[in-house]
Amino acid sequence: MQQTDALLDRFLAGLAPLAPVAVWAHGSLAAGDYVEGRSDLDLVAVLPPPVGPRTVWRLAVLHARLRGEPLADGLHCTYLTPGTAAGAERRHLTWAHERLFRRTVTPVTRTELHTVGRVLHGAPPADVLPPVPDGELAAYVVRDQRDYWRPHVDRAGLWTRDIWVDLGLVTFARATVTVREGRLISKREALELLPGLGAPEEVVADVSARRYGGAVAADEGWIRRRAESVRGYLGPAIDALVAGS
Repeated sequence: MQQTDALLDRFLAGLAPLAPVAVWAHGSLAAGDYVEGRSDLDLVAVLPPPVGPRTVWRLAVLHARLRGEPLADGLHCTYLTPGTAAGAERRHLTWAHERLFRRTVTPVTRTELHTVGRVLHGAPPADVLPPVPDGELAAYVVRDQRDYWRPHVDRAGLWTRDIWVDLGLVTFARATVTVREGRLISKREALELLPGLGAPEEVVADVSARRYGGAVAADEGWIRRRAESVRGYLGPAIDALVAGS
């Protein structure tokens, strides 16, 4: 993981003049399922207040300077302050997809930080980030499946794209385990569970090969068949999960 470590070192060095209270990793990097060159670098940084226009400008410059570095296009970071860390509905300054915008730190991310979060600098999540209340995690993943993923299953054109197939299946498997058992699982665990949840095995094998290496079918006929197969599976599966929660 030489390129990953080099990018994180440069990012932390660039952030140091802003005196961050903490910098944490979540997602695959924290869960032990990180694949260099395929996984994103999902980070949360806690800065001293206020995060005003000058701080926003300095963060934009920092991320702009990282452009061109190997893996930099996958480095995503959300910026909190100790006083704004509470509340999963609050939107925070975020760098992702090569731009600054505002988004929430979801109950999934908050739970990941408390359970497997990797401290890259400063205080641990437990010292700054309030815990996720009982029931909030399961309620969130059900809403996400019902209100986001289920409507998108009906948008056929999306499912010819690898990212929709990969995330759609993995997110559903992770949501299922969260609803049933109240815990989070990694993407690797989700892929291992999907056949047992009734997912089409050839599609699961395709997703796994793309993530972990191996032969991947990419002709147009397969892409169309894969899209139909995933949509035919996910629609009823999500409906059943939501109805049973």
